[in-house]
Amino acid sequence: MKNVIGLGNALTDMLVNLRNDDILSEFSLPKGSMSLVDSAQQKEISKSVAGLPYTLSLGGSAANTIRALARLGTPTGFVGKVGVDTTGDFFEQALVNIDIRPHIFRGTEHSGRCVSLISPDGERTMVTFLGAALEMTAAEVSPELFAGFDCLYLEGYLVQNHSLIETAARTARERGLKVAIDLASFNVVEENLEFLQKLVRDHIDILFANETEAHAFTGEREPLNALQAISEMCELVIVKTGITGAVIKHGSEVVHVGIMKAANRVDTTGAGDFYAAGFLYGLCEGLTLRQCGTIGAIVAGKVIEVVGTTFGEEAWADIADLVTKVKTEKYLF
Repeated sequence: MKNVIGLGNALTDMLVNLRNDDILSEFSLPKGSMSLVDSAQQKEISKSVAGLPYTLSLGGSAANTIRALARLGTPTGFVGKVGVDTTGDFFEQALVNIDIRPHIFRGTEHSGRCVSLISPDGERTMVTFLGAALEMTAAEVSPELFAGFDCLYLEGYLVQNHSLIETAARTARERGLKVAIDLASFNVVEENLEFLQKLVRDHIDILFANETEAHAFTGEREPLNALQAISEMCELVIVKTGITGAVIKHGSEVVHVGIMKAANRVDTTGAGDFYAAGFLYGLCEGLTLRQCGTIGAIVAGKVIEVVGTTFGEEAWADIADLVTKVKTEKYLF
């Protein structure tokens, strides 16, 4: 495995720093969840946080992972759909600027947007209007999209379109690619459980989940039990366990990898996406499970120190130095 193409919702993120969690209660938003809303409801929520500090950045779960992978040095591509608008132009050009091969379709709706509500403890609750991203169809997924790649990375949020995600996974596998997926959010798993379980059994090689997603997917509260249950469905499983790190299983090998403590936990937006990027980078480099998990923890640890998923060259230089140490096994969790 040497290069990765991602398929996901092409979104622009609006990251809002909350003073407290009252807005979550007001709109019945489960803390830490992702909720799909229409344009009108998203505007209503946006109005309720008017005046609070916010930033804008390129977003979408799979796009975050692919951007981080590209910065780590892995050849990458991305498939998604945006509107015929300046936001869509910005999204496509941003991919090109960091050498990601873009396969961007244009829809009739406005480009999608995610309002990420960041609680004082750094936890984020996402309210997403998919817009043009929702218009992508299975018919647009051709085998040619995957030419030159050997791994497809899917975001679990694509499950809003069963036909699209299943066609993409099946087509990629028929082309000889490994297929990886992140389960995205516990409520997404709960709402699509039967479909996701079948998808994983039939078409998935690598699965990422956090504790709550793994519990929703398997019914097992204990991470090691959930890990075992998922490993009976696919080849490689990574269950992230918060401050205790992650448990990883490939065949009969099981490892526990710790975390890199963030200097200042500001915003968990993108932590899971960046963990997947670090882990997949390690796989592409032919590293051990522990090395892959350590790089995932390093990249995730860096992203939660900033608001959003964009940080400067100094942080990437720090990551590069640590990755070099991981490769020589001088720095492992």
